[in-house]
Amino acid sequence: MATEPAPEAQPPRAAANASPSGHFDPQGKVPSTFTIELRKGLKATLPFEDRRDFEEAKKGFIAEPPYTKIMADAGHVAWDMGSYQWLLKDQDFDSINPSLQRQAVLNMAYGLYEVVPGHIYQVRGYDLANISFIKGDTGWIVFDPLTAKETARAALEFINEKLGKRPVVAVVYSHSHGDHFGGVRGVVDEADVTSGKVLVIAPEHFLEAAISENVFAGNAMSRRLQWQYSMLLERNPFGHVDQAIGKNIANGNTGLIAPNHIIGKDIEEMTVDGVKMVFQNAPDTEAPVEMNTYFPQFKAFWGSEIITGTIHNIYTLRGASVRNALNWSKEINEALYKFGQEAEVMFASHSWPRWGNDRIQEVMRAQRDAYANLNNQTLHYANLGVTINEIQNVYEVPKSLRQQWAARSYHGDVQNNVRGVINRFLGHYDGNPTNLIPLSPADSAPLYVEMMGGAEKIIPRAQQLYDEGAYLYATEILNKLVFAEPKNQAARRLLADTFEQLGYQAESTSVRNSFLQGAYELRNGLPGGVPPRSTGPDVVRAMSTEQWLDFIGISMDPKKAEELKFTINLVTPDNGEQYAVEMSNATLTTIKGFQAKNPDLTITVNRADLNGVMMGQTSFDDLIKAGKAKFDGDRTGFDQLRSILVPFTPDFEILPGTAPQQHAASPKPFELPGDLIDVD
Repeated sequence: MATEPAPEAQPPRAAANASPSGHFDPQGKVPSTFTIELRKGLKATLPFEDRRDFEEAKKGFIAEPPYTKIMADAGHVAWDMGSYQWLLKDQDFDSINPSLQRQAVLNMAYGLYEVVPGHIYQVRGYDLANISFIKGDTGWIVFDPLTAKETARAALEFINEKLGKRPVVAVVYSHSHGDHFGGVRGVVDEADVTSGKVLVIAPEHFLEAAISENVFAGNAMSRRLQWQYSMLLERNPFGHVDQAIGKNIANGNTGLIAPNHIIGKDIEEMTVDGVKMVFQNAPDTEAPVEMNTYFPQFKAFWGSEIITGTIHNIYTLRGASVRNALNWSKEINEALYKFGQEAEVMFASHSWPRWGNDRIQEVMRAQRDAYANLNNQTLHYANLGVTINEIQNVYEVPKSLRQQWAARSYHGDVQNNVRGVINRFLGHYDGNPTNLIPLSPADSAPLYVEMMGGAEKIIPRAQQLYDEGAYLYATEILNKLVFAEPKNQAARRLLADTFEQLGYQAESTSVRNSFLQGAYELRNGLPGGVPPRSTGPDVVRAMSTEQWLDFIGISMDPKKAEELKFTINLVTPDNGEQYAVEMSNATLTTIKGFQAKNPDLTITVNRADLNGVMMGQTSFDDLIKAGKAKFDGDRTGFDQLRSILVPFTPDFEILPGTAPQQHAASPKPFELPGDLIDVD
């Protein structure tokens, strides 16, 4: 493992031209008096005297590694804990919500920690998630092997160095998000999994969920993730400070090894290497499939990502299906009553453990009630006529929950979450026909700007609102002007300044990052560097052929498909699958297990060889020449389809005028599906 620094490909480096305030962006602004006053008010009303989280975050510390950087095999920096060391200077930063700064400091834990003496350990601060090691009779049982091969490998090397080398006998994937399985190749060899020497345990439907949740909108999610996580912003008091459930996402090699043991029952027990584990399947919570684990021998409960150090996302800003807040609450309640009555330690794939039964029950109840209240209070008001466009200004977190750190929304955001609850039950439409067919912003904005009297009236009024600290009001009118006049630099600068203050004020990292990313892009365009990617051979290989064919249907340009009509049979003999693919009405459809009676073309290729086409490593023509693929019939339709496929790149503009001069290169999706990034 390399630990020396290399030129880092992640955040933009504007330090040479930084402003005198220390802001990384020369155009950046310091916190306003209104932002500072808001911060003072929060410090006066939140329970900062409760220091139990800090005691728990330090408990069990064994050792910190001598390095702060972990290098990717490709030569760039995969992980840099040192870039956040300024958080440990015991300094208040006016540009960070004080509650969020507290969380950011708690997430600075770095190194090896003992959770249950002699039995359970964690390596924290090596990635967005924690990697947990359960000591069996002969080896390690690894829970959630992080995002990247390099960080997981470094964690295994570090614990073996400090506690003695032991083989990995099993890996547990708690759920289907990439930061909980992507580093698996750093701790086990696939051949050992295939042979059964090493168990890889996962909840039912894990593989399907790990691939399908993001595949169809993966490119859009990748772009939106850059805003929610601000991975490319400077690590700075004015920029990226934390990611609520960890510091950031590791930027290394992401892999996936298929599980060889599935947990299918609601409650299922198994013993591995002398360690008894009781799994609680808890689907439709933080992820489509997820499971908690209880260790009765150690009275230790592992809360996956269902119970961590924050209230999570009901609707995540990167984009995903809205989560079920009520079911989330019920699964926590089941864990409380099944395991929480006797557990003496609770740990998870993020944050820090809690010790003592009273403390465990306190945190479980706080989070149980927070999710239930999100659901119940929101639907109470919805049934009184409050809409998705109003609920964020009506819902109030109960005072008792506001005073509990475990119920603060660092990863999720209260206003966003309650809108998500209404969206889950009632959808995006608020019942007002005016909003049934809304104009696109670029079309409606000129009308608003005209009616407001033009830029010469909007900018002074917006400046007045900004000077009064009415930032949301300022964004309301400035956003219209920027969409109507994308090249109006005065409007762009003022909207960026307004976004920045809202970012400084936010407690949620998702909200802070989104506003600060918006400010940066309005001023400078997209940041340089490359965001972390989850796409790789393992992910593509794990896709079903049907998912790949469906993605091709998404990737084709519908405006160029109007006159196309053909039928293709696809046969993959090595796995016995057959597909009928039809193009009609500018739409590509696929059905598994059928063959068209009179196809225009029949393609025969082993799925093992098709993987190469899907990963962009080879082409059908190459396979035909090598005798590994056979085309029978007229390939005209096939060639027409290939010619109208559109490559997706995660660099499209979100605000007008921010698109790059040159888009990132990307192979056509017929050869390689778009990015799959799914970490929360």
